[in-house]
Amino acid sequence: MPFYFICFNIKNMKSNIVRNVVITGGTSGIGKACAEYFASKGDNVIVLARKNPEQLQNFYACDVTNEEQVMKVFNQIGSKYTQIDVLINNAGYGISGAIELIDDKTTKDLFNVNYFGVVNCYKYALPYMVKGSTIINVSSACALFAVPFRGHYCASKAAVNMLTFSQRMECKPFGVKVTAVCPGEVKTNFTKNRVKNFETNERYGDRIKNAAEGIDKNDDKRMQPIVVAKAIYKSSKKRNPKPYTIVSAKYKVLDFAMRFLPLNLLLHFTGSLLGGKKK
Repeated sequence: MPFYFICFNIKNMKSNIVRNVVITGGTSGIGKACAEYFASKGDNVIVLARKNPEQLQNFYACDVTNEEQVMKVFNQIGSKYTQIDVLINNAGYGISGAIELIDDKTTKDLFNVNYFGVVNCYKYALPYMVKGSTIINVSSACALFAVPFRGHYCASKAAVNMLTFSQRMECKPFGVKVTAVCPGEVKTNFTKNRVKNFETNERYGDRIKNAAEGIDKNDDKRMQPIVVAKAIYKSSKKRNPKPYTIVSAKYKVLDFAMRFLPLNLLLHFTGSLLGGKKK
């Protein structure tokens, strides 16, 4: 039997292995698109979310901010399936408003989901992950490019990126791959569900509301969730995924430009374009 034929068969056998894929926030938006796409490729998809509106069969009710609950759910998954091949930390949401005027509880609630939710799931999934397994943290282009009146959200996703890079170094010696996927604007209920704080004062005037409306008015032009799901799937199949992947042509260009442009220039341009204007 020719050597190339043997190699082809081995590669084909590996591609047909059913993987256990855990997706947090898997009942809507990017998470739902991932669940459907990974399942269509033959993976065994396990969805975690607080609610199960579509009565999914392979579903575990889980609030990622509740460490005890997360530990219990991952132990159940580990006991049933022995190992977790892919963990997709997708659960998250956004807030908008002036940093100065957003109360501490709102900010801490955001970080509890967007950051500590990732930490919790990582801690309790990792014992069931073996060499070749992959952790994908769904971040955002906002982790790389700051936006006015989205400061806390940008910071929470930047924290996820830094966490990802540290996880990547810690896990490399025992063969678990870690990467972040940073989508641009996606057409989901994310915008609708964002916590919007239009509280203002003389310093900001109507800039906060104008900035939100300026960004949200382009909702119909956003990419479909399946585009991000396919990028996440592609990352999950790579032998050595990049530390992070941007899913958006314009943000890829901006990421390249940032290597040459002064940060001050970029912040000035972004602030002028997206910072809202007093009327």
